[in-house]
Amino acid sequence: MKILIIEDEIKLSNILLQGLKEQGMAVDVARDGAAGLASAAAAPYDAIILDVMLPKKNGFQVLQELREAGDKTPVLMLTTRSGVEDRVRGLDLGADDYLPKPFAFQELLARLRAITRRPQVEPQTTLKVADLELNPQKREVRRAGQLLELTAREFALLEFLLRHQDVVVTRAMILDQVWDAGYEFDSGSNVVEVYINYLRRKIDQPFSGKLIHTVRGAGYLLGERP
Repeated sequence: MKILIIEDEIKLSNILLQGLKEQGMAVDVARDGAAGLASAAAAPYDAIILDVMLPKKNGFQVLQELREAGDKTPVLMLTTRSGVEDRVRGLDLGADDYLPKPFAFQELLARLRAITRRPQVEPQTTLKVADLELNPQKREVRRAGQLLELTAREFALLEFLLRHQDVVVTRAMILDQVWDAGYEFDSGSNVVEVYINYLRRKIDQPFSGKLIHTVRGAGYLLGERP
């Protein structure tokens, strides 16, 4: 496997370089966004590890230019930015996964294996189920043609459910993917249930046909059910 690391932190990039080489991978390193784009254009890679905070061009700019150029190489973003909006922005631009710093090297390896196993598909501009539509680029949600007003957190939760439609997602998965990394919850917190109920009031209650379902003892599922 051939990996391109675009990371300006010398200590971290050297650790990644050494660790990936010990796994038998071929590795190139670029120290800024412009150099990373040049490296990506010069040779094919199996995956790109891309930091968000880079000199010359930041990670979002690099990712956008890669995708606009038709480069479909799987991209794992590294970031100290743990906010939902930054994660959503990266995914909307075409990132395959993200990993907040600091992280364990074994987790990075696992995520690299995961994104390089995924089949490459054309990006979906609009996520749909039944008469519900979510446009990530426009940040719009409509049901039965009616524009719905969602908070940033509600939008991120609905997008996560739509990207996993007809799949049961657990409370732990939602907390990990939708809430900020490092956000602490006590064992009795019902924040997921609260936001699921917020969505139901906006997505389901005013319309015919429920789309958000509770799977007892397992989690939640977004999809059509008879």
